[in-house]
Order: sequence, then structure tokens, then C-alpha cells
Amino acid sequence: MCGITGWVSFDRDLSTEHATLAAMTATMACRGPDAAGVWLGTHVGLGHRRLAVIDLDGGRQPMTAEHDGRTVLVTTYSGEIYNYRELRAELKARGHAFRTASDTEVALHAYLEWGEAFTEHLNGMYAFALWDPRSEELLLVRDRMGIKPLYYWPTPDGVLFGSEPKAILAHPEVRAVVDAEGLAEVLSFTKTPGHAVYRGMRELKPGHTLRVRREGLAERRYWALESHEHTDDLPTTIATVRELLDDIVARQLIADVPLCTLLSGGLDSSVITALAAQGLAAAGQGPVRSFAVDFTGQAENFVPDELRATLDGPYAHALAEHVGSAHRDIVLDTADLMERRHREAVLTARDLPLGLGEGDTSLYLLFKAIREQSTVALSGESADEVFGGYLWFHDPAAVAHDGFPWMYTFARGFGGGAATLNPQSLLAPGLLAKLDLPGYRDARYREALADVPRLAGESAHERRMREISHLHLTRFVQILLDRKDRASMAVGLEVRVPFCDHRLVQYVFNTPWAMKSFDGREKSLLRAAARDVLPDAVAQRVKSPYPSTQDPRYAEALRAELRELLADRDAPGRDLLDLAAATAAVADAPGRDLRNAGEVVLLLDGWLRRYQVALEL
Repeated sequence: MCGITGWVSFDRDLSTEHATLAAMTATMACRGPDAAGVWLGTHVGLGHRRLAVIDLDGGRQPMTAEHDGRTVLVTTYSGEIYNYRELRAELKARGHAFRTASDTEVALHAYLEWGEAFTEHLNGMYAFALWDPRSEELLLVRDRMGIKPLYYWPTPDGVLFGSEPKAILAHPEVRAVVDAEGLAEVLSFTKTPGHAVYRGMRELKPGHTLRVRREGLAERRYWALESHEHTDDLPTTIATVRELLDDIVARQLIADVPLCTLLSGGLDSSVITALAAQGLAAAGQGPVRSFAVDFTGQAENFVPDELRATLDGPYAHALAEHVGSAHRDIVLDTADLMERRHREAVLTARDLPLGLGEGDTSLYLLFKAIREQSTVALSGESADEVFGGYLWFHDPAAVAHDGFPWMYTFARGFGGGAATLNPQSLLAPGLLAKLDLPGYRDARYREALADVPRLAGESAHERRMREISHLHLTRFVQILLDRKDRASMAVGLEVRVPFCDHRLVQYVFNTPWAMKSFDGREKSLLRAAARDVLPDAVAQRVKSPYPSTQDPRYAEALRAELRELLADRDAPGRDLLDLAAATAAVADAPGRDLRNAGEVVLLLDGWLRRYQVALEL
């Protein structure tokens, strides 16, 4: 993995702008702790921070391709192309010569061979830029599922771009301005494709390219989910899913650095860990290393609820023993979760007040601990979106809800007992009226529905479940992929997500819901496809989301910070609050409710301070 940035200006000479490019590149240091590079041309500057994973010595960037002594192509590249070895062999057969063993150079030569159609040949997660000095054109490329981020800022004479907003915000001519639509995007939990919150900034959509010429910018979609009739029977479907998973995991085990898996003891991470153990053993390597997160005192104080009926630990240990992994629990203390500097690190990683509060802090600390021993980790992320694992997939009321189904469930607290304080309940009524979050969510929902590819002849229920699957694969999954990318890259850890392989996603998307839930449970296909590599307890475990500490000290630490914020008349977040409601909540609200709403307030205030955001509502 890596961090990339750049600047194209057709009306300026950028060859003297090394300081600006170096400053933009420096913001990506967390994504690439191993090396830095800047390449300057007359109208372009490219920056790169490297996390060395493949070809540690030869993969430095920005990387160039030459022909007859002239530079014909330059790239700054982030990601992994999992089929780079096959592509390299094919390109060699077509006459291409390589000087490194990196997948970056394969991307360069693939473009030289196939032009913009080279995206059809790539399997992986990536975000990169290609500059052609001959035509003076830039091409930005993002992977099909949007695993790797890429932002851009159109200018009157070109573009600025970066892996994260902070790279663009480091440019001296860019201001961090957020209008009402941007703030609504932050608070609505919708993740609109292309929306970057900051006014003037865009996020390149998954499966899209952006070509930058003197005449202007042109965005093109090269991949999207398509609807096709599924003709395989159930046994064939199960077998196909397993064949795909075996191939995907085998490809994603390739690395020249220490590799591990993230293991919670749930179905998704257990399948990845078991298949990784199998793949490494077949290659004469191993054992696979696995890591799980836990909290001090969690086992002694755990109280089951509608969301989390069981602890992760016993299931993670059962799977580790079953496959013979070298397993370690990363045990986090409440004091670490309460540390403001850790929450500030998460905010800096995200560039936005988005997230799951303590869940994001614990993820960051987990990855920080893992990074001490591994550089690459395989994750079970996205299996719920692909195979239909969330509670609301199986709740008739949520399915029938005329809106994002997860919002229906969130509003009811997963079990009908919604928290008294929702995430916006401490914000000023006038602000909420101006943002109109229900209206904003509804508009984004209507746009999302319009994107769903239809299939003639489906029953009403199958049609609706296709819609819900598409909503998750194009909207909800982006929230979680973004979260995982930022938390991992903040500490220089590359996280791979096998369940996001576009071949698997496309195949399962078109599998009828009746097959996806054939045994009456969540993720029926995945469980059946990998049943032979799992112990019974793990295979039958009911889904449990990412763990959360139940230590009451955490909520009380938030209460103390909120009290400080209310007392600070210069706090920028204070102006957004309903002061009476916030004061009452800090005085009397139960810890659970205060965590639900208080995290949002503290994030907003920290963001406004850290980024000097100008709210123009």
C-alpha cells in the first residue's frame, strides 16, 4: 500500500514547485513509512509515500517507463494487483521488458499495451495516477469496489489529487470549506459515491477513471455491478463460491513482508483465516498468524444484549486451535481508549468527523499493535454486504422500509430499545432544520435506488432483496472500507479484503436471495461453502459485530470532556449545540446514551479545531 498525491496545471510551470509537492506528499507519510519520492515535469508534479510490500528494493516511486531514451509514462501508485504475475508473463510474451519485480511496473506496461482498457485486466485494490508526457494527459484510476481511496480537486487549469483529503488540503490555494450539503453528508451516515464533504473536492467513484486534459476533466465508469439470470443450482453455486474463495485467498497471500489475518471468531474472519492457513500450508509456509482484539475485564464484565450475544474470545481461540494458527489477543485497556491523543489520531487519519467512536479508536490501537509484527493483514470485511449477514437483511420491517434499511434498524436500537439520545440529539434545532437530514437521506436513497440494475421476471421479494444488496455493495460497504483503510494506513498496515474481489461480488450479487438464505440463516452460502474448514462452534455462531468495551469508565471520560467543551466559550463545536439539551445530558444521561451522542459532538469539535474548517451553511 502507499499514499499518492499530485498536481496538474496546464497554465503554470510546476518544475519549480518541489516544496509544494513535498508538503502534499508529506501528509501521506503514515500511509508510506518506507520511502518518499517526487517527480516534476513542466505541467505536472507527482508525489509518493511507499509502504514496501512487493519487490522491496525495486518498487520505488514515482516510477517511469522509457522508450528510445524518452520517458513515455510516469505513475504514482497505491495498492496491490493480485494477478500481476500472470499479467507480467502475458506482457513479456507481447514484447515488454521489465527491470523490476513490482506490480507497479506491471501497471505501467499494461497501460502502454492496452491503453485505458487496461483496467479490464486488473484484479486488485488500487488507486493511482498515470501521466503521459507525450500527450500531456493524466489518468486517475480507482479499483472496482472502492477499496482504496482517491480524491481530486478540479482547478481552472488542471487538478489536484491525493489518497486522502489532507494531501489536497495541504496545497496553499485550497481552503477547508464545508457547506450545508457537506455537513449533511457527514451526519447522515449515507456515504454518497463521489461526495467528499469539502466544497470543491470530489472522491473518484469506485470503478471509475478520470482523464485530465487541457480541454477539461472527463470521468468514465469502467465497471459496475450488472444483473444477470443465475442459472446454477444450489450445489453448483456453493461449489463456485468455494472455488472463487480458494483462488482469491491464494492470490492475496502473496507478499514479501510478514502477513497475518484479523480473527474475531465470527464466520467471515474465520473463513479467511482457515483458507489462509490452508493456502500457506499448501505452499510449504506457515503457520498463519492471527490477531484478535479484546478489552481488559471484558470476559468478567460481559453482559449479552440484542447486538452481541457472545464474546469473541472463545470462538477466535477455537478457530485458531482448529487451523493451528499462531494466534495472539491484543488486549486494550480502557485508559488507552480514553486517551484524547488516540482519538485525535483517528480523526487525523479520517480527515472528517466520521466513524464509530470508541470502535474506531480500538481498531486504530489494534492495527498499531499488529503493525509491530506484520505489514499485511487479511480481513473478513464486506462478507456481510456480499452474502447478506446483517440483522436488517432478515427483518421484514427493515426490508419493507422505504429508505436505507440500516437506518431503520439504527433508529430502533437493533432490538426495539432505541437510545434516548440519538447521534444528532445534542445539536441545535436550527442547525438540524437547515440541514434537513431526513430529506437529505431520502434524496440519497432515491438516487441509490435509481442505480440498481433490474432483472426482468423477478418476484417482488427477490427484486427488493436485489435492491438491498445493491445498496449495501455501493453505499454501506464504502463506509466500512473507508474506516478500515484509514485506521490501518494510519499506522502503515496494509489490510486486504478478499470478499471484495469483484468476481465474487458479481457472482453472489446475482444469486437469488432464496439461495443466499437457503438454510433460514444469515450468510447461508458462505457457511456452506467453507463448512469443511471450520469447527462446529464457529460455523454455527450467530453474527456478532465488532466488539465494544462495556467499561463504564469510558462513558464517564466522555462526560468529563463534554463538560469541558460546554465550559469553553471558544470551542467551535459549542456553536453547533443545543446548549440546554447538552447540559442536561452531561448532567443526567446514562452512559450508553451519552456515548451514542457525545462521540459525535466531540468529533465535530475536534475536526473544526484541527482542520480550521470554515462552515458556510
